[in-house]
Amino acid sequence: MDPTPQEVQAELWRRHKAAATTVLGLIVATLLLSVVAYLGQPYFSELESRQIDWGFLILVLILGLGSVAWRRTKFNPTRLQDIAGIAGPSGLIRTLEKTTLQLAILAAGIAVVGFVATLMTGQEFYTYRASAIGVIVLLYSYPSKRSWKKLVERYATKSDEPPVPPEPPTAPELGL
Repeated sequence: MDPTPQEVQAELWRRHKAAATTVLGLIVATLLLSVVAYLGQPYFSELESRQIDWGFLILVLILGLGSVAWRRTKFNPTRLQDIAGIAGPSGLIRTLEKTTLQLAILAAGIAVVGFVATLMTGQEFYTYRASAIGVIVLLYSYPSKRSWKKLVERYATKSDEPPVPPEPPTAPELGL
């Protein structure tokens, strides 16, 4: 039995609210890591390490670009259409929520990597850089209710009209 449009809208609203609240909470947590790094400056012992520098830069770059690639892959229109066709509107909404939460956790991981580098080296700019990149990824992954609603309407609603069959091919060599 297909869910009614009211049930789909209620589930969309509930899952969107949960995802948006989680993303906002992780934005606050990321900013709090920067505050902790700032306030902890007097307690850190400074250590210069090129290995930590390069490791930090490479890891943050991979995680940042990986989050963009992950989002583009998971929100590919063909993939969303297949999910909606197989699992219906509920499956599509679950996929939107799950992917948004995965991206948010990845962004929080970026901020944590920066904070750990700050703890290892005593230089707070690692946390500032990683937090800035983490907040950018979190804002990039922030779920807009309007876009989710458009996606559900586009891929998960069934029209009463049958699809129009494709035109038969015509070519001069076939004599058509």
